[in-house]
Amino acid sequence: MRFAKKSALLSLAAVTALAACGAEPQVQPADPTTKETTPPVAETKPAASAVDLLGPKPELPPSRPFTPPAVETFTTKNGLSVWLVEKHGLPLVSAVLVVRGGSSADPANQPGLMHITTDMLDEGAGKRSAVEVSSGINDLGATLALGTSADASVVSLTVLKNNFNAAFGIFSDVVARPHFDAKEWKRVSELWQNNLKKRSDEPMSVSRVINAAVLFGPDTPYGHPADGSLEAAAKLDLPTVKRFYTESFRPDRAVLVVAGDISRKEVTDIVDAQLGAWKAPPAKAAPKQADFPGPRAASARPKLVLVDRPGAPQSVIAVVRDGVAANDPTLPRLELINTALGGSFTSRLNMNLREEHHWAYGAGSTFQESRNKGGFWAIASVETPATGVALKEMLSELTKMAASGPTAEELEKAKAQDRADLMQTYETVSGTARRLATLARLGLSPSHDSEATRARQSATLTEVTALAKTHVDPASATVIVVGPRDAVGPQLATLSLGEPELWDPEGKPANAAAKPADKPAAKAADKPAPKKGK
Repeated sequence: MRFAKKSALLSLAAVTALAACGAEPQVQPADPTTKETTPPVAETKPAASAVDLLGPKPELPPSRPFTPPAVETFTTKNGLSVWLVEKHGLPLVSAVLVVRGGSSADPANQPGLMHITTDMLDEGAGKRSAVEVSSGINDLGATLALGTSADASVVSLTVLKNNFNAAFGIFSDVVARPHFDAKEWKRVSELWQNNLKKRSDEPMSVSRVINAAVLFGPDTPYGHPADGSLEAAAKLDLPTVKRFYTESFRPDRAVLVVAGDISRKEVTDIVDAQLGAWKAPPAKAAPKQADFPGPRAASARPKLVLVDRPGAPQSVIAVVRDGVAANDPTLPRLELINTALGGSFTSRLNMNLREEHHWAYGAGSTFQESRNKGGFWAIASVETPATGVALKEMLSELTKMAASGPTAEELEKAKAQDRADLMQTYETVSGTARRLATLARLGLSPSHDSEATRARQSATLTEVTALAKTHVDPASATVIVVGPRDAVGPQLATLSLGEPELWDPEGKPANAAAKPADKPAAKAADKPAPKKGK
């Protein structure tokens, strides 16, 4: 009873307040289910539309393209090209040495030679042992990393400005004065082979190996894994590595990218002091450049490839076709198409396979950045029972994009992401150095990003739609599946792609007559050119 009275008083107060504001109260009838009369509840009549005191919503001006920082270029006394960006906001300096060639310079019968040669550089250099190189870098609070891709090998350094001279001394020893000690070779070579043996445990990585091998051919510069093969690794010896280092690591084939709190004079002085004696060997010692056949024609490739992973709970699906070279003038606009198709979280592929159907943690696509003509592929790791339907959806999304291109809204979103990504890339000292090193690796000019972003920002819907028709159509693509043959075989049969050609995890066509019960295939995987940091 006390609570009913209290409620009545509150309701009466509300009615009084409304009356004071000029609203006419409406009295509700008594509730027949209670012993007391339900207090009246006030309702207000719709008021006249209020005037927006803030005025109309302001229109934002058009976004301006971001312009990356200017790059100063010069050549040192020993013939080394230098790209310098002075950024004096923080006392940091990043340096990246880019040695052109990469795994594409491997002899045909020695895949992985550039990878293991680069990997040996910091295993003792100058007056330091392998342990002393590592501890010296750590004591200076620096980071030193090495890695090999298809087009170049890189050695990178980031450190506080106060410690740059000392850290660059170690960096220079690693680049120009490595030991190639036999004891360290034995250890590093064994680790390398053990890592190659583990590739079959990582299906997403092996899919990338198979993608390249199928698209270019297993024994071509772009078709073999950057970190080599088990067969080749077992045959490589230290004298071969030493000889290859002398031929490949030379200043006339390299670019030194420097960014941060440092001037041209400081860079010139330290390079002359630390790397002045590093000079190119006689011209006759230069390795013969390999031919670069582009992606194979669709007629020369199988339509469907399967790598068997018995019992795997997930399959990796990929649709692979030819792409373009990094210097192709259409690539900037193709990247806008890719952003809408599979290059962002809200892209069509990811929203379909992940958000709508929940078959995958993520799905994407990419136009390879490569010095010569590369590839394009869409890829995802999906639940094994959904392999067939997920692949059907992936092919459908590619077909729709090829038919009608991105929407106007998708194009504007891709342009906005281009601006944001470019600003983020050049926001830090290390990011600036890494991106310029990528441009050097691809044989592009230091001003490439400025020109490319202008091309993307000025792209029209008509232009990108026309490019989509010729560059993402899956009709000429190869479909590659890494998964359990017994489970995915019947699913693939419903897609009218023909009988799958069986390949092994090393990127070679397998014995098509072998069945899982007769000759189980290894699991599939491989990591692309792993990097090492200290």
